[in-house]
Amino acid sequence: MRTSSNPVFKNLPRQEGVGGYANFGSGVAGAGQLGNQQYGEYGQQYGQQFQQAPATRAMTIDDVVTKTGITLAVLTVSAIASYALSTANPSLAPLFVIGGGIIGLVLVLIATFGRKMDNPAIVLAYAAFEGLFLGALSLMFTDVTFGGVGGSALIGQAVLGTFGVFFGMLVVYKTGAIRVTPRFTRMIIGAMVGVLVLMVGNLIASFFTDGGFGLRDGGPLAIVFSLVCIAIAAFSFLLDFDAADQLIRAQAPEKAAWGVALGLTITLVWLYVEILRLLSYFQRD
Repeated sequence: MRTSSNPVFKNLPRQEGVGGYANFGSGVAGAGQLGNQQYGEYGQQYGQQFQQAPATRAMTIDDVVTKTGITLAVLTVSAIASYALSTANPSLAPLFVIGGGIIGLVLVLIATFGRKMDNPAIVLAYAAFEGLFLGALSLMFTDVTFGGVGGSALIGQAVLGTFGVFFGMLVVYKTGAIRVTPRFTRMIIGAMVGVLVLMVGNLIASFFTDGGFGLRDGGPLAIVFSLVCIAIAAFSFLLDFDAADQLIRAQAPEKAAWGVALGLTITLVWLYVEILRLLSYFQRD
């Protein structure tokens, strides 16, 4: 196994022939630093406690698939309920968007900085509140009552596009077409930080000028910005896959799969919102 900047490998003793029973890339796709930054503290936690922790079953790819499936199922049910309730009572939509979004963000921060990435209660609570956010936001993007473009078919198209990108990037990772190297990881994380700064700047500017910097007004610049966000979110999947791969190789405890599920869900949510936003631009007159 190649040397990695991943904190979990800096603290774990070297073991020959360790590879779990299954992984995403079979070692072809590289051994880059853990994906989204929340994995850094998470991996370090396991690295520091590895020798002292009681014996437990090592994480496998089945654990990742199962936990991610459960998390997405909770998110989907919550989103459907939110969409239905908001359709029946439109005044609930802004409350679900604001409340679900804020609570979801707080839960992610608790999981990240509180080193609770493997806590299923926090992960599933995030999925539930983020589902409220997504369901109501989807309605607002597509319902003319909220200035949306009309046509709920956009939601289905966005869902298909999201999972199409997800499985496409999984193929890219498994084939090693793009290797997750430390340099690649730094580039993606830097791009995410840059996009976040632009989003916040655009929001602040919108308080003083109509449309802010024009990054979300549906014009040509907004379309380009959404395409950039979609590309960054897509490449972020490679970091998530690599994080799961490395934890499996390090024989992290089975509960670590909840942290991978959380990271994948966060990326999926971001990608879905950006695709839905982009599709809505093309539906405007």
